[in-house]
Amino acid sequence: MQQQIIKETFQLVSKRDDNVCNFLEGGSLIGGADYKLIYRHYATLYFVFCVDSSESELGILDLIQVFVETLDKCFENVCELDLIFHVDKVHYILNELVMGGMVLETNMTEIITRIEDQNKLEKQEGPYNSASPSSLRAGLAAAPARAVSAVKSMNLPQQIKDIKLPDLPAAIKDLKF
Repeated sequence: MQQQIIKETFQLVSKRDDNVCNFLEGGSLIGGADYKLIYRHYATLYFVFCVDSSESELGILDLIQVFVETLDKCFENVCELDLIFHVDKVHYILNELVMGGMVLETNMTEIITRIEDQNKLEKQEGPYNSASPSSLRAGLAAAPARAVSAVKSMNLPQQIKDIKLPDLPAAIKDLKF
């Protein structure tokens, strides 16, 4: 179903001339007149938002503009490959703008600051805690070795010897029934 919606959306948007407005009624799979497709076409990229009919078309166009400019600053001339190979970062950027259907932030400076803060945190955490799938797999693959190393450094035999147990015969004679 999702692929059919994407196909229908692309057919509706890509066939339009560049000199027509950037919003149109949603297709049959999307919900028809109850929803609108609002889009911007940049070089080979289409950014399409599907919104209900009560949304402001110009407000959503502005939101798309902020999203694309933010992507452009983060990826230095954003292209298809950036969106494909850094989908986690694209989702993070989008979540800084919109979450749960509500616009959170449109100030690009504030968004860039949050992204830079997130990048600093990822660098501080190191490669094993990064959000990328390959580093996550590397972190999981190395987890058993790190666990064994941690247990060895604990010196368990000595810790067992150092446990102070109470003198049981004395403890038993003090029990009252």
